[in-house]
Amino acid sequence: QVRLVESGGGLVQAGESLRLSCAASGSIGRINAMGWHRQAPGKQRELVATITSSGSTNYADSVKGRFTISRDNAKNTVYLQMNSLSPEDTAVYYCAANILRAGLFFGSDDYWGQGAQVTVSS
Repeated sequence: QVRLVESGGGLVQAGESLRLSCAASGSIGRINAMGWHRQAPGKQRELVATITSSGSTNYADSVKGRFTISRDNAKNTVYLQMNSLSPEDTAVYYCAANILRAGLFFGSDDYWGQGAQVTVSS
């Protein structure tokens, strides 16, 4: 089995920073793209940032210049550094990864973490 476990959420004030981490574990053959999504109360889940296995990144316009996604392939971990947080960033943040399980040659699947609450007070 494959698991994604997030950590680093919490309550901060506007203008402050947080760093989320998400570690993949289990029967992993190869991790392709990894990313972060978020879902605010009453809103649909939205893509925040993605990073490919080679390190190419992509960001939602709303977080460009404030958030940075990175990964440590040796640790099977993806990070989201969030700076200059605003109340509009309040949401549950989910990490996701496209993973090919060990022993397989094709047929990667998307896996999701359980979610980390980020609350930004004004």
